[in-house]
Amino acid sequence: MRTTCPYCGVGCGVAAQARSRTLDVKGDADHPANLGRLCSKGAALDKTVGLEGRLLHPMIGARRVSWGEAIQRVASRFAETIARHGPDSVAFYVSGQLLTEDYYAANKLMKGFIGSGNIDTNSRLCMASAVMAHKLAFGADLVPGCYEDLDLADLVVFSGHNAAWTHPVLYRRMEAARARGQRHVVIDPRRTDTADAAELHLALAPQTDVRLWNGLLADLIRRGAIDRAYVAAHVSGFADVEAELAQADQSPAAVAADCGVPLADLEAFFRLFAETPRTVSLFSMGANQSSQGVAKGSAILNVHLATGRIGKPGACPFSITGQPNAMGGRETGGMATTLAGHMDFDEPARARVQRFWGSPTIATAPGLKAIDMFDSIAAGRIKALWVMATNPAVSLPDAGRVREALAACPFVAVSDCVAETDTLAFAHVKLPALAWGEKDGTVTNSERRISRQRRLFDPPGEARADWRIVSDVATAMGFGDAFGWRTQAQVFREWARLTAYENPEPGSGGRVLNLGPLAGVTPDAYDALEPVQWPVTAGGGTPRLFTDGRYQTPDGRARMVPVAARGPAEATSGVYPLSLNTGRVRDHWHTMTRTALAPELCRHAPEPYVEIHPADAGPLGIGEGALTRVQTSHGEAVALAVLTDRQRPGSVFMPMHWTEAFAPQGRANPLVAPKVDPRSGQPEFKHTPARVRAYRETWRGFFIARDAWKPPAGLDLVWRRIPHAACQLHEFAGRGDAGERAAVQKALTRKAGDVLRYEDLAAGSLREAWIDGERLERVIFFTTAGLLPPRAWLADLFAADVLTAADRTALLIGRQPGQAMDASPIVCACRGVRAKRIETAVAGGCASVDAVGEATGAGTSCGSCRPEIARLIAAAKGDVRHAA
Repeated sequence: MRTTCPYCGVGCGVAAQARSRTLDVKGDADHPANLGRLCSKGAALDKTVGLEGRLLHPMIGARRVSWGEAIQRVASRFAETIARHGPDSVAFYVSGQLLTEDYYAANKLMKGFIGSGNIDTNSRLCMASAVMAHKLAFGADLVPGCYEDLDLADLVVFSGHNAAWTHPVLYRRMEAARARGQRHVVIDPRRTDTADAAELHLALAPQTDVRLWNGLLADLIRRGAIDRAYVAAHVSGFADVEAELAQADQSPAAVAADCGVPLADLEAFFRLFAETPRTVSLFSMGANQSSQGVAKGSAILNVHLATGRIGKPGACPFSITGQPNAMGGRETGGMATTLAGHMDFDEPARARVQRFWGSPTIATAPGLKAIDMFDSIAAGRIKALWVMATNPAVSLPDAGRVREALAACPFVAVSDCVAETDTLAFAHVKLPALAWGEKDGTVTNSERRISRQRRLFDPPGEARADWRIVSDVATAMGFGDAFGWRTQAQVFREWARLTAYENPEPGSGGRVLNLGPLAGVTPDAYDALEPVQWPVTAGGGTPRLFTDGRYQTPDGRARMVPVAARGPAEATSGVYPLSLNTGRVRDHWHTMTRTALAPELCRHAPEPYVEIHPADAGPLGIGEGALTRVQTSHGEAVALAVLTDRQRPGSVFMPMHWTEAFAPQGRANPLVAPKVDPRSGQPEFKHTPARVRAYRETWRGFFIARDAWKPPAGLDLVWRRIPHAACQLHEFAGRGDAGERAAVQKALTRKAGDVLRYEDLAAGSLREAWIDGERLERVIFFTTAGLLPPRAWLADLFAADVLTAADRTALLIGRQPGQAMDASPIVCACRGVRAKRIETAVAGGCASVDAVGEATGAGTSCGSCRPEIARLIAAAKGDVRHAA
């Protein structure tokens, strides 16, 4: 069965063979997005389709109920709230994990039948600034390029985009182009794997992106590299932008000084850009997640419009989305700031959509964006909330305040496929939704390509499609005539008809988003739908937009937008002298509800960490691997210190994935200030003033068992849970005395089974192992000083059917018998290859990534680890820039 991956916005095709609840997966060689490749996450999809931890039945509180009772409760509470307080007293918060059909149904109910704009999506956190920049420049949220442009470009600029980790399939796609001479420039404060492999890395100071891109445009003007003919024929606003540039010193020396980059590197970038017509500028979260994200996007678009590098093979600005269907939500109206189908809230558009829906009302204005929505919940203005397929208690900034808002909200409904998330803890009604492999519908990827996600398994328990749950609630609210769909194909056909409704032909003033030829698709044709890029014409899809120089503006001309460089929304200070930047790791996704089900995806970055430059860590007494407190004015987290000069001095970095279930003290987003871009409403995840301090624990330990464990209430521990194939590893540390350790030991003690025990009171060491029959059931190791043993060999013992005498001896002495265990970091998650094995292969003569792969297997599956392998090879060769 051909389907589409549920992770990032690349939209990779997956060839899957399902048997019962097991799955064989490989890349779909015929899908144009990935051409058969999958990343580490996609390759591990087979590990994530079990029913462990699933929400399979509707719940009201802790009580299992029928669908009828659950639907009636949601419908009545929303209807009563609207009747008492008006339509703006309710809200939907939805997700890029929804299918386009789900998004369409939810948006139709909120904006057309409830009559409020209060539906927003977690894509607000990822792409809202790019959306606004597109609308300002092109007249609509239109992505001009396609993945083929990455093959054809001679220069690719990565602006705030660590593609090697966040979009590894696209990054690998560029390998062939690099072999023929394609060059890469990375603009990023951190020296990421993408930056390591690039010809040039500009490690700019936080929030100086606009200054850099404005400086580039000014330099292009000085060089005479502007396409004056293109600007005269197709672009407006050039003179205004030129006047704005004149307000500051745009000399390379001034720009380099303000951005904190070497002048020679800046000049090399300016020269390279000017001399390379086929240039693609990829921009993603590093540019968007900013209080000046729209200005960053506009500055990038300005450069491409001024040089005419748009609508041409191998030349375009390219916003890369984070989620599998962020684009689908942007198209259907899942964002509070658009109505539907790339139509806004002007009177003609409102009347048009209301006519099409035959709705009793229509939202009169944009609704509340994500941060404003939860502020309104906290203030008591929104009294009923429906969350669909997302986890805002973890993913939103200032997450502690979000939890307070959810706790205070009079009514919260949550649709999800898992039984426990941080957000579900606040739900009054829990609605079981389908997961990937059960869903059936469409998604749109970053290049506007619509692909099918197809059902591989029958729905488990009582789980339902999100579009159906929405239509059931709409029917219970009295709107059944407009929501009477029986299949997802019917929802899709209606959506396609809306895009074509009162929409003139392209080039005649119509909307570019048009799926008209798909509006009459039959059920069989829908099932067999091949990937296609919109706008869809009778001849098929459209790879590139603006090839004729016409844009979706009233006069058909693109608009350059003057933007001024400015400082961050909140400056660092003597109290909080560092800039906290948050982001993703290579093998995890969002809040880990899916990736944590695959133990191999938990190996590369097994627990929360904070990257710190050694110059910042040293004076504070923070060493490599030490537990470290990261504090802002909004909260505190504790994570392992990673000391690296890949991190810019004065800045620290934390991943955002961990939750209450895996590392309650390691959650990054409670630290993030809720500053937003004033136009897009996108939060500033890339800069919050912070400080770090050593945690200074008095003891450390770990506990391994077959099931997950949480410390009992009242114990002040820092703990993390790391899934393994046959067990769960729990790391913990405390700052208490022997009484605290005794309390933890008591909470972990098991009465039944044989016990192996060793204790050294003088050294503060304890080792205990419980054995049931011949199987290891649980292990505890404590220490107040000294080292704890590697965990991997202990975790492997849980997979054994029988413990040997040597195993029992090893448990007592606290180390694996025989040769020393390789405890170096995992590099290749797919093959379980550690750094030491790769270093040994390199020392033995493997001088290329392919050679290392042949010797060790590393990098031969999904290839996500290939940049890291290249870094290890560079380290062995003494290449300082690429090694550290």
